[in-house]
Amino acid sequence: MPGKPSVLFVCVHNAGRSQMAAAWLAHLAGDRVEVRSAGSDPGDAVNPAAVEAMAEVGIDISAEAPKVLAADAVRASDVCITMGCGDTCPVFPGKRYLDWDLADPAGQGVDAVRAIRDEIRTLVEGLIKEIA
Repeated sequence: MPGKPSVLFVCVHNAGRSQMAAAWLAHLAGDRVEVRSAGSDPGDAVNPAAVEAMAEVGIDISAEAPKVLAADAVRASDVCITMGCGDTCPVFPGKRYLDWDLADPAGQGVDAVRAIRDEIRTLVEGLIKEIA
């Protein structure tokens, strides 16, 4: 990927997994990677358990808001990652598409979300090694 790679994380409600993944990537890669997240049916707010779990590791996602998935976001991204939520992205030639099979944090307490948060971090660290 010439220049700064761009990653889009997609999950239906853009309220948990995709928000945590975007935050991890921004935190760990800094300005080396452009980060986006979106969902096909965005929720009203980011999952409070995800906010709490990320705060525990020093990452504040409390000001984030779920965003609707637009074809332009996919078109502008080098890598599009769905989060095991059954959502799909519009397909454009030259893009890399991945699906990370992750448990859904919706309705879960922070204890359950911690494990998802940590799994996402591991996946993001691997992604950074590949693209940044």
